[in-house]
Amino acid sequence: MNYSTATALLLTAYAGVMLFFVIRGARQTKSLADYAVGNQGFSPLVVGLSLAAGITSAATFIINPGFVAYFGWSAFLALSVVVPIGLYLSLIVLTKSFRQYGATVKALTLSQWMAKRYDSKALGWWFAFLAFLLLTFVVLIAVGLTKVFAQALAIQETYVLIGMVVFVFGYMMFGGANSMIYTNAIQAVLMLVVALVMLGSGWHYFKDGIDGFWSQLTAIDPHLSSPFNDSSPLFRDWVEVILANFIVGIAIVCQPHIITRSLMLKKDSDVNRYLWVAILVETVFFMVLFVGFYARLAFPDLQINGTGIKMDEVVSKYVVTQLPLAAGLLVIMGLVSAGLSTLEGLIQSISTTITNDLIAPILEKKQAPISEEEQHRQLARINKWVIVGMGLITIGWSYYQLAYPKLSVAILAQNGVYAYFSAAFVPVIFGIYGKNIHKAIPFTASLVAILVHFSVYYGGLTPYTQGAIRNPAVAAALAITSAVLVGLLLKWILPRKK
Repeated sequence: MNYSTATALLLTAYAGVMLFFVIRGARQTKSLADYAVGNQGFSPLVVGLSLAAGITSAATFIINPGFVAYFGWSAFLALSVVVPIGLYLSLIVLTKSFRQYGATVKALTLSQWMAKRYDSKALGWWFAFLAFLLLTFVVLIAVGLTKVFAQALAIQETYVLIGMVVFVFGYMMFGGANSMIYTNAIQAVLMLVVALVMLGSGWHYFKDGIDGFWSQLTAIDPHLSSPFNDSSPLFRDWVEVILANFIVGIAIVCQPHIITRSLMLKKDSDVNRYLWVAILVETVFFMVLFVGFYARLAFPDLQINGTGIKMDEVVSKYVVTQLPLAAGLLVIMGLVSAGLSTLEGLIQSISTTITNDLIAPILEKKQAPISEEEQHRQLARINKWVIVGMGLITIGWSYYQLAYPKLSVAILAQNGVYAYFSAAFVPVIFGIYGKNIHKAIPFTASLVAILVHFSVYYGGLTPYTQGAIRNPAVAAALAITSAVLVGLLLKWILPRKK
């Protein structure tokens, strides 16, 4: 059996398993609230696995190892060591407090949490609008999965893209949280197995020990074994590798599909187990970036048969050419799981935000009063059409990224996602730990974050954001720092809210 046929059969079986849980979850989904957070409490093991799978995406398993293959230890240090440290600290500190308030106000989305926490509809609208920035992450996952599928199935990328988006967005119209939690948990277990397989796939490169491994990389390019790579556009010094990525790691938690996951737990006492499971599993996932080193040793000049390997293709090329059929198929399933786990969470959180926080308030003003049951059915129907619209945008935007790549689709996604959580950081922190916060503070701080981020990035205001390739992490770090300073200044100047 050839690679493409075996992959097609395995993907068909995988799709069948996913549909089973979607149908099961759809039967329990009667309202938008059921779709958003589920209608039952879940065990900390299941939710922890779901969180780990939701944080890890096609970026971690498919895209980011390409940065390591191109730029070496500096990329691994930034993306697989520094970012996780900031992420774990923030997750531990913020989760319990956010869950306590989120459960009290019955918030379905992060924007709704903002609106209720600060008693400000305008702030809720603002963050519902900003949720569109997360579509850039959806595009990254779509592009990453398309690369893997097209390579394994030997099918043109455009057809793969359309088929994948139609299938995934189609089943996400129905199941929501009730099915997503279980599919994410299954995906996380598969990803854990695949991560270990991928990490072990390059064991033969260590035949001369660790020193021999690094010597092989240094022989290809001395920059590959250096903590800073001044020949790269993104990992040149300690600012880009350590400072910017640590700040970004802290703020990553302030995304709706991450911070709201704790609301799905049965009780507060489950939080510690949930965090332990998520962090331990996530640590293994982040180590997958080490495969980028294996790929560079396998393709020293980043070419196959004289044809250059694009950064976003590094992992798919490595899997198909360097692994035996059985191991390669298993890894492909893991890569698919890595992409779908986060894609499902993004589709669920973005569509719920648009429906619940943008469309629902407009309908309440314009239509005659209806029963609560009919309102639930109406919003559930609208949410499906929102997902259809998101799917069409994803196909168009992803096609453009495939046809006209610029280093990596990760740059696009980082720019959008980093802007979002830069804007969310101060409102979330002040909302959890602040008392009597004037509602102008979170709105102003988030607006400053957006203005600083895009001004620095597109205006080329720093040496790190000039030239053809600009570093979104530096722009985000400056945006988060500016927002915190503005928030603290306004808290000192403005009167306390009565």
